[in-house]
Amino acid sequence: MLPIKMYSHLINISQYLYKCHKCLFLLIFLVCLGFIDGTCAIAENLNNSSGDIIKQPPAEITVSLGTAAGELKFEPNFLEFQSGKWYKLVLTNPSPVKHYFTSKDFADAIWTQKVEAGNVEIKGMIHELELKPGAEAEWVFVPLKTGKYNLRCTIPGHSEAGMKGEIIIKS
Repeated sequence: MLPIKMYSHLINISQYLYKCHKCLFLLIFLVCLGFIDGTCAIAENLNNSSGDIIKQPPAEITVSLGTAAGELKFEPNFLEFQSGKWYKLVLTNPSPVKHYFTSKDFADAIWTQKVEAGNVEIKGMIHELELKPGAEAEWVFVPLKTGKYNLRCTIPGHSEAGMKGEIIIKS
């Protein structure tokens, strides 16, 4: 059995470690979300020489996932964006089967303002969008990190049949 004084010190130490653990968890969580390391980059990219880009209309690009005839392809299958510019990517699925718009590395290289589909608006990190036949979604974002990113439909057999593409973010 521990003396009361020693027990009191152990409680104080454990409470201190618990508080530090909560702070460490919060710090790791914020870094993972990009609030600490990415905040400056987001703020810098959202303000350019012509003012706040969010107040300007986004450049709109439409991409079809498949075709009405059932072809497995993205139209267009090559997308090019400029870092720091505001975009609205309109995704449509005219085909008779569902498709995925998947590019995790691209999603990690952008700041997503929102994704709208039907009467739903989604905010936060997006890595993959599933569009059922006849569906449409709008992805509003600002590219932050330059690079070359692979695009594919993750339904088995679709990317192998040609449903893949490339996304480039230039400075």
